[in-house]
Parts: sequence; C-alpha cells; structure tokens
Amino acid sequence: MKLSQFKFKLPEDQIALEPPHRVFENEDGSVEKVYHRDECRLMVVHRKSQTVDMFQKDADGNDTTDFLTFKNVIDYFDEGDVFVFNDTKVFPARLFGTKEKTDAKIEVFLLRELNEELRLWDVLVEPARKIRIGNKLFFDEEGPMVAEVIDNTTSRGRTLRFLYDCPHDEFKRELYALGSAPLPRYIVDKREATADDMENFQTIYAKHEGAVTAPASGLHFSRELMKRMEIRGINFAFVTVHCGLGCFDPIEVEDLTKHKMSSEQMVVTPEACEIVNKAKADGRHVCAVGISTMRATETAVGTDGMLKEFNGWTNKFIFPPYDFGLADAMITNFYHSESTMVMATAAFGGYDLVMKAYDMAVQNGYKFGCYGDAMLIVDD
Repeated sequence: MKLSQFKFKLPEDQIALEPPHRVFENEDGSVEKVYHRDECRLMVVHRKSQTVDMFQKDADGNDTTDFLTFKNVIDYFDEGDVFVFNDTKVFPARLFGTKEKTDAKIEVFLLRELNEELRLWDVLVEPARKIRIGNKLFFDEEGPMVAEVIDNTTSRGRTLRFLYDCPHDEFKRELYALGSAPLPRYIVDKREATADDMENFQTIYAKHEGAVTAPASGLHFSRELMKRMEIRGINFAFVTVHCGLGCFDPIEVEDLTKHKMSSEQMVVTPEACEIVNKAKADGRHVCAVGISTMRATETAVGTDGMLKEFNGWTNKFIFPPYDFGLADAMITNFYHSESTMVMATAAFGGYDLVMKAYDMAVQNGYKFGCYGDAMLIVDD
C-alpha cells in the first residue's frame, strides 16, 4: 500500500492534550482536575459484520445517544478470554540543560543507558546544531549534574557521558529527578509537562523500566476496571516492549515496503506463553492491548499459531495486507494521519473498515493521540 492512502484531515482541537478528567472548583476558588483513565470514548469495530458501534444500547438493543466509554470494553469478553498487556515502564526522559559559556537552553531526550559504569547515555538533543563533541551541559544550577558530549550518532543523536561520581542507584535517582514525562511533541508544543503527567503517562501495571513513550492503549485501564475483568474470569498475560520513538518517525517513502522501523527491545516470558496458549487451545479470545503488544506477539508467534518465548529486539512493521497469527481482538487509540499505528490498525481491522471508522471518529469529535479515545476491534 501507499503512504498517501493513510492521509486524512484532523482538526487541531481533536488532539487530546490531557487524559479524560473532570474539573472541580474548590471553596477557595482554586481549580482541581480529577483524572479518570477509563472514561474516554470507545468505538467498537466488528471485522466480520463490517459494522461500527459508537453508542450504548437500550433494553431493546437500540442505540441511545450516550457514547460507549472504555468501561464498556468488558462487555465484549467472557470468562477464559485473555488480554495481553505491555508492562514496560516509562522513565522521565525529557531534561533541559544549559550549554557551557553560551548558557543556551538545550533539550536532552534520554533514549537508553549505554554503559552503567561509565554513565554513557544515547540521547537526542534540540537544537542539535548547537551541540558538538566536547561541549558540556549543566542540568541543575545548584547541583553537580553535568554531561559531556563524546560522540555524534545521528543528525540529532548524541552520546553523553554524565560526570557524576556516586553509586549508580543514586545517579539514576538524581538524573530522573531532573526529568519530566516524555510526552509526545504534539503535546509539549502546546503545553508543558506537569507532575500529574508522570502518573497519567504510565500504565497502572508498569513494571520493567525502559520505555521513552507510553504504550498508550494501556493507559485506559484503571484498577477498578481490571478488578471487574478479574471477577468476570478474564485472564491477563504480560509481555515487555520498551517503546521507543520510532513510531513517531515520519515515513518518508510512498511505497510502505521500503520503510524501516526502529528496533525495540522485547521479552516474552514462559508465563505469558502458558496463559495465552491455553486460551488459544481452549478456543477463547486473545486481545492484544496496543500496537506495541501486537508487534511483540506477531514477532514471537510460531507457525502453529502459538506464542513462543522471546528475548531480543523487533523492528516489525505491520501494514496492509498482513496475516495475523495470534490475537483475534485488539485495543488501540486513534492516531495521527500517516502514522505507523494507523497502518497496523488498518492491517488488523481491514483498510476500508478502519478508515471508515476514522472518518466517523473525526466527524463525531473523538480525541486522537496518546491521551485520546480508544478503538476495540473484535472478530465478529
């Protein structure tokens, strides 16, 4: 397929800058926001019947005027079904420092630690034209956190060596204390990250640190919803995919077969395989929560349709046409025009049906992006 087939117009005011929330005014006049992860809208796409649900039903099965919310996701699954989650943990990757001598403000985006002993990190810098090998960056006027640029890796990429003499745990703690939630550029260009974002931009089941962007579809799950799912008998399996920035890279080729995805580290444990494969053997539904999870399961699925243990990297790029080997349901967000996430969604749900659903989402005011509304694709 061609890149241009995934282009659509999205009004700026439909890009979600915050999660679903309610605003309350206190007696002293101050305003307080209370966030509710599971109260975004939910659109349900039925692959076989080629229909789309947006509204809740009345007692007679007719549409009401009330939109489905994410809490309704439980209504589409039964005892023995399995949800596969990505339990990666986001760290506060965005820092701001000043360049020595010039005092220029520099954004440093941490990607991954290269060497624990030497304090080497792979980072992106902005504006990159001002940062050269040998430059030093200061991150705290009153503290000792300093970094030296020791290599250029890409046009914006640099290798930094942090000059901080202390135990590694203390170094990481001090470094992260200077950072903020790594919100996508389309959010931070409109507002600054807040303390709330470090909680909101993290799934409630996050466990293994290493992601520089959140597995966004998992952000909708609240503790209350997951408890209700447990009571219903729905099982959970966890894989780990350390989400990088590759999903935000613009695709620069019209022919999608020529696009190369950045690699992401992933782990599929024996425990996850056991839970998923039992459900498959019993004829139950397997729902992949998010594109990163889907990429992981498609990387690790065997020719027999069963999930296999895996510990390594994946650069799998999913776009139509694609034959899926494991999950028969998927949860995803609504994403930007020409993004790899839209392409993976269209591959799973069918190009025509998914693009119709996207058009309905735009026309009905759904919110897009990491903090936006959700889509459930089911195989009925």
